[in-house]
Amino acid sequence: MKNLWNEEEAKLCKTNLDLRVYSSNLLGQSDALVLHGGGNTSVKSMVDGEEILFVKGSGWDLVSIKAEGFSPVKLSTLLEMAKLKALSDTDMVTEQKAAMIDKTAPNPSVEAILHALIPFKVVDHTHADAIVTISNSKDGTKHIATLFPNFLIVPYVMPGFILAHMIYEMTKDFDWESCEGIILHNHGIFTFDDDAKKSYDKMIAAVSRAEIFLEEQANITLETTEPSSTLDIESLKILLEKEKGHTLTFKVNQSPLALTYASRDNLSSFATRGVLTPEHIIRTKRAPLVLENNNLEEALSEYIAAYKNYFDTFATDEIMLNPAPNYAVVKNYGVILFGKNEKEVNILNDIVEHTMMTVLRADKLGGYQSISLKDSFEMEYWELEQAKLKGK
Repeated sequence: MKNLWNEEEAKLCKTNLDLRVYSSNLLGQSDALVLHGGGNTSVKSMVDGEEILFVKGSGWDLVSIKAEGFSPVKLSTLLEMAKLKALSDTDMVTEQKAAMIDKTAPNPSVEAILHALIPFKVVDHTHADAIVTISNSKDGTKHIATLFPNFLIVPYVMPGFILAHMIYEMTKDFDWESCEGIILHNHGIFTFDDDAKKSYDKMIAAVSRAEIFLEEQANITLETTEPSSTLDIESLKILLEKEKGHTLTFKVNQSPLALTYASRDNLSSFATRGVLTPEHIIRTKRAPLVLENNNLEEALSEYIAAYKNYFDTFATDEIMLNPAPNYAVVKNYGVILFGKNEKEVNILNDIVEHTMMTVLRADKLGGYQSISLKDSFEMEYWELEQAKLKGK
């Protein structure tokens, strides 16, 4: 991975926050690190004699974030919150907002408490494809431990307070100075330092290490043939618009990657093994519609029935989302994305393209393996993740 740091540009930054904006933008420039709102960053600074955590605000992308996109939160409050045995999503959001020194700033990232816990000035968090590809393989635990012996490695748990509290417990008597970073299985990576450039360099170095491993152990050759099947897209559009209750924009992806993915044997099981990183589920659902023949109505009916069963299995008091799929994988034809508008389908396409490459490469490492059905449901119906979509 290319290191984009430019010392001349960095020297133009006059404050800690300016430099935090600069390095956040660098991280956001690589879609191999973050996609569409993914990842978060922070810097700790003194303001009027009090230590404040400036953390990426909800609704901002790293590639375009500005100073006003960071939420200033009292560090002491966040550290006290980390000690609590339990904290609801609603209470966490309320307490974080109450601890902001600028009430006009955006809501702090759901990872604000975790950023506060890491005792370094600068903290970077990404969902790097290479890291998650290795982690999302059946031998991922072993590979990650071998590649990153000086990292704190954390098993998957729900992002937000649950994750922060777990790390609080794991690091009570922890030697942070000898820790090069944190890897969250099925989720992403943190690097940190008291120097912005060093934290950024650590991120690039760690991801590069993972990329080299994948090049050596999981190289992929993509199909160069033309699609060998057809699809009645108009009929599919009519069926889906009826189920969704609104008009849809379609995007057909027949790239070499999509055709390679859609040509796999046992496509119905191959293409439905879960999301790349947890937050993607609010856009993609856990699995696509898979079409291996031309019986569109039957396939859609079976998908909806399976989704309702998934909901009934794990739901407590949630209200079911629309059970129709958000994209389809069509045997020997490619991938079709559908959404309310062009922006939505382009975001879906970006996420699905990264997911397809991850699945193909993870299979070379013994098999792709995402988070469990239960964890998927909890993420899909997490009130804080749902809020992201409602705000769009």
